[in-house]
Amino acid sequence: MNKIKIGQVGLGRLGQIHATNIANHIKNAELYAVASVSPDELEYAKNELNVEHCYSSYTNMINNDMLDAVVIVSPSGFHEVQISQALDKGLHVFSEKPIGLELDNIKKLVSKLDNYSNQVFQLGFMRRFDDSYLYAKEAVERGDLGKITTMRCYGIDPSKGLDSFIKFAENSASGGIFLDMSIHDIDLIRWFTGKEFSSVYSLGNNLAAPQLSDCNELETGACLAELENGTIAYLLAGRNAQHGYHVETEIIGTKGMLRIGNSPEKNLVTLYDENGVVRPTSGHFPERFKIAFINEVTSFVDSIINKEQATITGFDGLKSTEVAIAMQESFDKKQVVHLVGELT
Repeated sequence: MNKIKIGQVGLGRLGQIHATNIANHIKNAELYAVASVSPDELEYAKNELNVEHCYSSYTNMINNDMLDAVVIVSPSGFHEVQISQALDKGLHVFSEKPIGLELDNIKKLVSKLDNYSNQVFQLGFMRRFDDSYLYAKEAVERGDLGKITTMRCYGIDPSKGLDSFIKFAENSASGGIFLDMSIHDIDLIRWFTGKEFSSVYSLGNNLAAPQLSDCNELETGACLAELENGTIAYLLAGRNAQHGYHVETEIIGTKGMLRIGNSPEKNLVTLYDENGVVRPTSGHFPERFKIAFINEVTSFVDSIINKEQATITGFDGLKSTEVAIAMQESFDKKQVVHLVGELT
């Protein structure tokens, strides 16, 4: 079987994870080309990953007729245009979230996907490919918890990355904490419940990083939401977890409850000494979701080979982005924002 030739744009922190996985861990894929505006990143791809075709222009890369697919790991503001360009070139597309930053443009792109039924499009919601989340999903679908009444989601980056994010925010737009971070939890809530959000109310502060206020960014954001069937959801996103990367999801139902990752454990070691009982914790998302990142791109490649559509669709990206934008609007206006019948 010929390997799927992939061209990737973006070789930052997450981009290098995907590139390394494609080059070393995805069985039926080849990292055939990369594109980046950074000479250092291109040197990394050439010297560390042995990529022969390195481009400073995304357009030039996708004009390489040998490519089968692209993986988009560029800044969020470029996603919508780059997805559209790749589809027009007949390429399969894997794109990191979000699908875009402007709702009208996202809606046009999602509608456009219907014209490319022979091409695979997949968004990078990697938590759906994590073993623990898949185990929990099976339990929910079996009815082990009964009807879901409440979900609580935490997504907090380690404090050691706060300074670098402040520098990033001073020069670039992340889309805001809800679109940048909470979108993963929004997707999980839709995935576990099969329901859409109906209303959101958001709060936020910058107590740990006051300078983010000048960048229209939040260090901590929280949202209380209601789904269309009355299920309650609480989401907390932050950038200042002193103990390490903290992702936690709790699902409460009429028959029971479960909690995924209630502490960000690094391994099964427990140290008992003069400091008490100490458990090592995960340092950041590449460590916590290492296998999930491999699994999601493997799924993308398998979909291409088997001529199947991806399980995560453009519609999933649209709905999650709608909710994240509504959360930001709620924070800005200090009021409840209703979604059903307004943003769709």
